[in-house]
Amino acid sequence: MMVGRLQGKVAIITGAASGQGAEEARLFAKEGAQVVATDVQAALLSQLEQEIQQENGNVILTITQDVASESGWKQVVTSTIERFHKIDILINNAGVTGKTRGLADTTVSDWNQVMNINALGNYLGMKYVVPEMKKVGQGSIVNISSLAGIHGIGGATPYAASKGATRLLSMGAARDLGPDHIRVNSIHPGFIETPMISDFTKDASVKQSVIDSVPLRYLGKPADVAYAALFLASDEGRFVTGAQLVIDGGQSIKE
Repeated sequence: MMVGRLQGKVAIITGAASGQGAEEARLFAKEGAQVVATDVQAALLSQLEQEIQQENGNVILTITQDVASESGWKQVVTSTIERFHKIDILINNAGVTGKTRGLADTTVSDWNQVMNINALGNYLGMKYVVPEMKKVGQGSIVNISSLAGIHGIGGATPYAASKGATRLLSMGAARDLGPDHIRVNSIHPGFIETPMISDFTKDASVKQSVIDSVPLRYLGKPADVAYAALFLASDEGRFVTGAQLVIDGGQSIKE
C-alpha cells in the first residue's frame, strides 16, 4: 500500500470526531498530511488527537467548531495558518440528518438547522479557505454530500435539499475556481456504517432490508469514503474537478 500521498499538505477536516471524518483524519495523517480536525464534540476530538499523535507524531490540531458560525470559520483558518502556515485541502464532512418527518410536518426550525450545518457550513468553509489556497497556488476541496443530494429522499426533505445544495455548490465552485488550480468535488455516499445511521439500522430487520437493497450486499465502511476523499485530495486526482463520486455499493443502479 502506498503511503505519503499527502506529504507536506495541510488538510482541514470538519466533522472529524467520529465516523467518516475521524477515518479521514487518521488516513490523511498516515499519508503524511498535517491535519486540522474540527467538530462540536470536544471529548471525542481529544481522543482522536491522542490516537493520531501516538501513531504519527505531532501532526494534528483539533478545534471545537460550529461550522454554521462565520466567526468560527475565521478562527479555524487563523489557527491553521498560525500552526501550519498554509492550507492545501478542505474536507467539508460535518453534517446532520435532522428529524425524520413529512414535508408538511417539517418546521422552519428543522429546515434552518439542517441547511445551516450541511449547506451554509460548506459555503463558509470554502469562502474562508479559498483565499489561503490561492496563496499556495492550488488546492483541493471535497464536499461530502449524499445519494439524497442526487435522487432526493422522502421523510427528510431538508436533508435532501441541503445535500443537493452541496452538490451544486461544488459544481459551481469547480467552474469558478478552476483557473486558480483549485479543484472542487463532491462525494455521495450511500449507506455507510457510521453513528449517523446507527439509530436507523439498529433494528435487525430494517438493517437487512437496507443490505438487500445494495447489489454488493453489505453496508459501506467509513474507510470506503475516506479513501475516495484521499484520491480527490491528493495529486492523483489532479485532473478531477466538478465530479460527483458515488460510493453506494451499486444501490443507485436503476432496475
